[in-house]
Amino acid sequence: MYKAFLIKYGEIGVKGKNRYLFEDALVHQIRFVLEDVEGEFNVRKEQGRIFVEVQGEYDFDETVEALKRVFGIVGICPVVQMEDNGFDDFAAQTVAYLDKAYPDKNFTFKVKARRARKNYPLDSMEINKELGSKIVEAFPEIKVDVHNPDVEIQVEIREKIYVYSETIKGAGGMPLGTNGKAMLLLSGGIDSPVAGYMIAKRGVKIDAVYFHAPPYTSERAKQKVVDLAKLVSRYSGSMRLFVVNFTDIQLAIYDKCPHDELTIIMRRYMMKIAEHLAKENNCLGLITGESIGQVASQTLQSLAATNEACTMPVYRPLISFDKQEIVDIAERINTYETSIQPFEDCCTIFVAKHPVTKPNLNIIKRSEEHLSDVIGDLMKQAIDSVEVIEI
Repeated sequence: MYKAFLIKYGEIGVKGKNRYLFEDALVHQIRFVLEDVEGEFNVRKEQGRIFVEVQGEYDFDETVEALKRVFGIVGICPVVQMEDNGFDDFAAQTVAYLDKAYPDKNFTFKVKARRARKNYPLDSMEINKELGSKIVEAFPEIKVDVHNPDVEIQVEIREKIYVYSETIKGAGGMPLGTNGKAMLLLSGGIDSPVAGYMIAKRGVKIDAVYFHAPPYTSERAKQKVVDLAKLVSRYSGSMRLFVVNFTDIQLAIYDKCPHDELTIIMRRYMMKIAEHLAKENNCLGLITGESIGQVASQTLQSLAATNEACTMPVYRPLISFDKQEIVDIAERINTYETSIQPFEDCCTIFVAKHPVTKPNLNIIKRSEEHLSDVIGDLMKQAIDSVEVIEI
């Protein structure tokens, strides 16, 4: 029944003279996600609207699921597309559509017409009245309610006529690539994949870096992170995953630094390496999944000590979230079940029994001086041996 979709966007509509740039980015991303859907699709702009038209057979559910992952879309409307062969033909097709779409006629309705083509012989109010009369004539059991209807029948008069009565909620946000690129510190936990998703939702293209510590972390732990990157990329688009061998740096910190400071110092060197990779790859900031007070390394004092290690902005979209709020999003974007798989993460191997929760930055820096004879070479080796995985 549906051979086209009307795509509704939100914030893009207030972008003024730059709106076409955001529309073009949205069209590009829609085309990209539909490449993996069976069917032939034509995506086009028309007077402030985006339409996805289908040629031949296609999978309706698969198409909708793909469109629901496109940032920038707030509504997906399956439409009945009609040629303009006069009002009577248009009304008859609308009645046939309602008969098929709503087998149970026990509902109230209103018609809401929008006449983009001003030479159409009826204006919007006349369309609402005349089409409403035809529907009531065909289905006397359906009642009109212009204030709070169960079904709102939307009509758009353009070169063709579009009729729809359902709006499927989209992902919202901004089209990918319209707000630069950032580097996500991706672990095997619940939080960081959600953080990447949320920053990507604001139009930011993301790459990711994972700190691997063989033999203390297994290849299965690494594969878990690759799997998470693939799940996030269903929303964020293709990305590069940089796998950093962090073992020697962790061992050096473990041998030379106070054990209650291990987590903070390791975190600081992760940020330094992530920043180096971010700058090499034209990123404008780092992304982490930290939330205030969730663990010892995420107190305000710890976050301040971590921030000092790099000059780039650090974006923390989960900073005020409760754990359950993060879990709810993880379940919605389908990363939760992968995140809770029991494969160790490099951050959990060298965890202090009693980590410092209010680190003093001056003391941390004095402790890092114990690494001065080795850390430069170790960081160079880690960066030079980075494995890049295309996701």
